[in-house]
Amino acid sequence: MKKASEYRDLPLDELERVVEEKSEELMNMKIQVKMHRMDNPLQVREARREIAMIKTVINEKKAAR
Repeated sequence: MKKASEYRDLPLDELERVVEEKSEELMNMKIQVKMHRMDNPLQVREARREIAMIKTVINEKKAAR
């Protein structure tokens, strides 16, 4: 998982693309957890937190405009 400072260096459109990709990954992880095929279900929590962090950076950039 990257740090927020690493995401702050990326442009806004890139951040929005990353959020979409991470959201798709999260959806796939949730399906795997439901089917008991995931070794570490705590990865879902980490993915949710990373998405939230990226969305926070996006909101900070939009507010700074």
